[in-house]
Amino acid sequence: MISRISGKVVEKGVNYLIVEVGGISYEVLIPQAVMQRVDENITAEGKITLKTFHYLHTDPAKSIPILVGFLNDIEKDFFQVFITVSGIGPRAALKALNKPISEIARAIDEADLVFLKSLPGIGEQRAREIIAKLQNKVGRFGLIRDQKTKEVLGKAQDISQDALAVLMQLEYKKAEAQGMIKKALEISPEIETTEELLNLVYKQRKLK
Repeated sequence: MISRISGKVVEKGVNYLIVEVGGISYEVLIPQAVMQRVDENITAEGKITLKTFHYLHTDPAKSIPILVGFLNDIEKDFFQVFITVSGIGPRAALKALNKPISEIARAIDEADLVFLKSLPGIGEQRAREIIAKLQNKVGRFGLIRDQKTKEVLGKAQDISQDALAVLMQLEYKKAEAQGMIKKALEISPEIETTEELLNLVYKQRKLK
């Protein structure tokens, strides 16, 4: 399973990159929401590092390995959550995710059918299925600051530390993130998971 690829960009298409690694060139498919920020993440030497989702596209005659690329783990996580919706496979998700992930997450959280129906390949019925499956589960992705998202190394030991790591990955200052977490825990001290905590942080920001 290929989970990350780092190499020189030798070709860039509308929805893919060809990345050369050790003399071997890999085609990596890129959602438009991610492709919009690819150039700023290519180094002066023409190199890039991508998190990848690796799967087999199968039909009766053959199986083709496919790589889908992302600039960070948060984008990859959203993609993997998105494809849990019935009828949305990796190919459909690649096509649909053509707007900033934070905006798509907001639309899901707010049950914005009009916005979701504007995504390529998503009709009204599929939009309703997305909301039914994912509403109140994607709040943390609404916190993404899509212009710049950086990775945070290391893993938190408890939900507060984990939430802090995610918020700092999303470019929030440490003091600001700690304040948001503290407020959320004061409102709901019974929170047991990082996802619940981040969802509440997101909802509190919407009320400002």
